[in-house]
Amino acid sequence: MRFGVLGPVTAWTSAGAPVVIQGLKVRALLADLLVHEGRPVPADRLIDDLWGTELPGNPAGTLSAKVSQLRRAFEDAEPGSRSLVQSGPAGYSIVVSASSLDALRFGELLASGAVGEALALWRGPAYADFADHAFVETAVARLTDLRLSACEQADLPVTELSELVREHPLREGLRAAHMRALYRAGRQGEALESFAELRRVLLDELGLDPSPDLVALQQSILAQELPHARSNLPAALTDLIGRSEALADVGASLGSSRLVTLVGPGGVGKTRLALGAASAVADRFADGVVLVELAAVTPDILSVGGALTDAVQTALDLRDTGSAPVLDRLAAVMGARLLVLDNCEQVVEEVAVLTDRLLAAAPGLRVLATSREPLGLAGEVVWNVPPLDVPTPSASQDEVGACSAVQLFVTRAAAASRGFALTAETVVDVSVLCRRLDGIPLALELAATRVRALGVHGLVARLDDRFRLLATGHRGAPPRQQTLHAMIDWSWELLAPDEQSVLQRLAVHADGCTAEAAAAVCSRADLVDVLVRLVDRSLVVPVEGGRFRLLESVAAYCVEKLRAAGELEDARQRHLEYYVSLAESAELFGAEQTRWLRLLDEDSPNLRSALDRSVATGQFALAERLVDALGWYWFLRGRYVEALRSLEPLEGVGAWRAGFMYLLGDPAAAAERDRSIEAAEAFGLWWMAYTGSDAGDLSTCLAMLERALKRFEADDNQWGVAAVLAARAKHSHVRADLPALYDDACQSITIFRALGDRWGVLQATGSFGGHAELAGDFDEAERLQLEGLQAAEEIGLWPEVATAFSVLGWTSIRRHRYDEARMRAERAYRLATEQGQWATQALAEIVLAFAARRTGAFDEAAERLQTLIDGARRQGEPVLYLPMVLAELGFVRELQGDLAAALALHSESFQVAAEFGSQRGMCWALEGIAACHPDKTLAATLLGAAATARASEPYLTAATEAEDLSRAVAAAQFPGYDVAFAAGGRLGPEEAFALVRQ
Repeated sequence: MRFGVLGPVTAWTSAGAPVVIQGLKVRALLADLLVHEGRPVPADRLIDDLWGTELPGNPAGTLSAKVSQLRRAFEDAEPGSRSLVQSGPAGYSIVVSASSLDALRFGELLASGAVGEALALWRGPAYADFADHAFVETAVARLTDLRLSACEQADLPVTELSELVREHPLREGLRAAHMRALYRAGRQGEALESFAELRRVLLDELGLDPSPDLVALQQSILAQELPHARSNLPAALTDLIGRSEALADVGASLGSSRLVTLVGPGGVGKTRLALGAASAVADRFADGVVLVELAAVTPDILSVGGALTDAVQTALDLRDTGSAPVLDRLAAVMGARLLVLDNCEQVVEEVAVLTDRLLAAAPGLRVLATSREPLGLAGEVVWNVPPLDVPTPSASQDEVGACSAVQLFVTRAAAASRGFALTAETVVDVSVLCRRLDGIPLALELAATRVRALGVHGLVARLDDRFRLLATGHRGAPPRQQTLHAMIDWSWELLAPDEQSVLQRLAVHADGCTAEAAAAVCSRADLVDVLVRLVDRSLVVPVEGGRFRLLESVAAYCVEKLRAAGELEDARQRHLEYYVSLAESAELFGAEQTRWLRLLDEDSPNLRSALDRSVATGQFALAERLVDALGWYWFLRGRYVEALRSLEPLEGVGAWRAGFMYLLGDPAAAAERDRSIEAAEAFGLWWMAYTGSDAGDLSTCLAMLERALKRFEADDNQWGVAAVLAARAKHSHVRADLPALYDDACQSITIFRALGDRWGVLQATGSFGGHAELAGDFDEAERLQLEGLQAAEEIGLWPEVATAFSVLGWTSIRRHRYDEARMRAERAYRLATEQGQWATQALAEIVLAFAARRTGAFDEAAERLQTLIDGARRQGEPVLYLPMVLAELGFVRELQGDLAAALALHSESFQVAAEFGSQRGMCWALEGIAACHPDKTLAATLLGAAATARASEPYLTAATEAEDLSRAVAAAQFPGYDVAFAAGGRLGPEEAFALVRQ
C-alpha cells in the first residue's frame, strides 16, 4: 500500500490501483494519521482533530468505528493491509516508510540531492483536500517551504519560476533562481527588471534592501559574468574499470553531503574516480559541474589564496572585473553547482579555507575534492579510494578474471599489444603482477604499456626494478603521472623531514607493523602523531588491529631512499632485534595464548624476514633465539614444513628439529632424536617424546617423558608437568589402560585449566574422549570430541581441528554411521594435508578405509589400507596404527576370499600389537586369524583366548567388531568347538598365538 499527501490525500495498492475510502471523516482520519508519519496519535487528539466542538454521542466508540472502516477499505483493496493501521497504549498509528509515503520519499530525495526527482512527486498543494483543517497546517507549511527550497535549486523553466515569484514575491531564493533562468535564456534585461521589482517590493512592504548575495548576482548579470550552466569535465578516453560500486557510493555521498573528499595514495585513481562520479551526477546540478585543477598551485607561489581563486575563476570562465570581493563574486555565481577541486594536497590548508567560505556563502554549491589528505572541515565526508581488487594466489582463472585490477590491466594491455588476453598461459603472471603492484591503477596502466615489448612474463621477472621498468607511460598524462617514480616523488616532496624519516624506515617491515614496532625501528618513543599524518597523506595505510603498512611500490621507493642515505642496514638490524625480542616475549603457554597467537599471526611476515636476515648475515645466535621462541607457535599453527626449513641451517636446535621431523613422518627423525637426547632440556625431552609417540617407539618415548616429568617437577614448571601427563595419557590409550588414562587426564586438565592454556585443555579433553570411546560410551565420546573441535576452531588451532574431525570419524565408525564417518574423515584429510600433518592424514585415511570396507567397497578399502601399510613400513620404527591397519586389511582379504593373505596379515598384526603392549590389538588379530585358519580346533582356541582377554578389560566390544567376531565364530564351528573354546580361555593372548606359530 502507498500513500500520497503531496496533493490530495490518496492511497494506492502495491499494484497502483486507487483505494476507495468512503466517508469524509474516514478520509480525514487517514490524513491525520499520515500527518504524523507513523508516530502514534492519541485517541483524544484524533477526536478533537476530526470533530472539534461538534462531538458525536460516543466519541471513543465512533472513532473506533471509523478506524474499522479505514481498515476494511484497506483490506478490501489489498488483502493483509488492515494491519497497516495499528493501535496501542499511545494511540493509533499507520505503518509508513519512504517507499510508501510520498512526503517521506520527498525528504529522502532532497537529502540525496535528487531535486528534480523530488519535485516530480508533487501533484498540487500538500494535503490539498484538507487544507482548511488545523491538524495539517504545520505539516503543510513545512512541506511547502521544503518544496520552495527545492525549486530554488532545481533547473525550472522561466514560466514556472515566474509563477512562483508572483506567489512568493518576497522570497529571495526564488527571485535569484528567476533571475538566473532569465539570464540563461538570453533575457538579461528581464533578469534585471526582476531584481528591480524585488527591490521595490522589499522597500514598500518591509523597508529593506535586497541581500548582498542578490546584489552581487545583479552585478554579475550587469557585467555578463554569470556563466551559463556549463561543464568543463574532460571526455573520458578510456572506460573506468572496476569502480561501479565506488561511483554509486560517491554519488550517494554527494547527495547527502555538501563536501566529499576522495583521499588515497598517488596513482590509486582519485582524479579518474572524481571525474567519473561528477559526470554521473551532472544532471542534478542546474548550474553545471566545473573541474578546477590545482596541481599547478604550489606552496611557493607568492599568494596561494590568490592563485586558488584565479584557478576557480578560470574554470568558471569568469573575468576578473568589478569592485566586489572575489569570494563574494564567486559565491554569488555558484548557484546549484558541483565544483570538483582536484589535487588539493600541496596547498590543503588554503584550499580548506576557500572551500569553507564558498560553502558557507553559496547554499546550492557542492564540492568534490581529491587529495592525499582530508581538508578537515566540518561536515566533510572522507571517502578513501581503495586500490583495485587483486586475486589471491590460489584463485582459479575465472576468479582471477573477475578481479578489477586484472580487468584493468588486461584491457589496457590488449590496447597496447593487439591479441593480448587472459589465458591459461598468462593467468599466473597477470595474477602475480597485479598483486605485486598492489592493484594501483597507475602502476597497472604503466605496466600495460610495456607488454608489447616485454610480454607479461618479462614484466613479472623485472618487477624488482619496477621504477626503471615503469619509467614511461602515456604522453597525454601530467608529467608527475608519467612514471611511477615521479608519482611517489610528488608525495615525498610534500613531507616534512620527520615524516620522511619515519616513512622510509617503515619500508623495512614486511606487510605492515604496529606503532610499537615502528617506534623501535625509527628509534623514536612517540611516533603516533607522525603515523597519523602519514595516514592522512595517504602514504601509510591503516590496517585493522592498529597496524600500518606501505603499498609495495611506496615501500620499494623508500628502501631506495634509505639506501641512498646510508641508513638501510641500520634500519634492518633494528628490525631484526625488535622481532627477536617480540617473539621471546610471546606468552604462548597459558591464559594469553590466544592473544599472542593472533599477534604473531599478524607479524608472521616480519618474523620470517627477521629470521632470514639473521641467517643471511651470519647472526646465528639471534637466529637460534628466534626459532626457539617460535617453535611452539609453528607447532600450534600447524606450520611444520616452515618450521623444519627454518631450523635446517642451525646447530643448537636438534630437539625442535627431531620433533618436527616426527610430525612430518621423516624416517630419519629417530636418529635426530638420538643425537639430541643427551643435551635436551626438560621441554626438549617432552617435545621429542610427545611428537615421537605416534611413530611407535613407545618404550623410549615413555622413558623420556618420565625424565622430563622429574625435571619439570624439580623446576616447579606446572605447564610441563601437565604436558607430560597429557602425553602419558596417550600411551595409556594405546595400551587401553583405562584407569591410568583417566587419572593422568584428570590431573592434566586441572593444571591446564588453572593456567588457562587452551591447547592443554584440548589435549586432556581428547584423552577423556578416548576414555569414553574405549569404555563404549560413544555419546559422551562424541560430545567431548565436538567440544574440543569447537574450541580448536575458535582459537584457530587447525592441527587440532583436523585431529578432532578424524577422531569424530572414528567414533562414527564405531556407531555404524559410515556416511558421517566418511564426511568427517574427508574434512580431516583435507585439513591435515594443508597443515602437513602426517599422523592425522593417516588417521583420516584409516577412517575412510574402515568406512569403505563396511559399505562393501572392498577394493577402495584394500587400496587405502595398503598405502598406509607401505608408508608405515618406510618408517624407522613401527607406527601406532600399523596393527589396526594390518588387521583391517586382513578382514578385507578374508571377505574377498583370499584366506592365505588374510592369515599372514593378521599374524603380522599380532606381532606388532604385542610389541606395543596393545591387548586390544592382539584380540583383533586372534579373532582375524580364527576367521581364516583351516584348523578349526585352533580357531576355537584362539577365540577363547581373545574372549578371556576382552573380559579382563573394562571396555565394550563395539558392534562393528562384533560383526567380525561373529564371522570368525561361524567359521570356527565344529563339534568340539566348546571344548576348544574353553581351553583357549585358559591361555593368554601370546600363549594362544604361540600355537599358531607351531
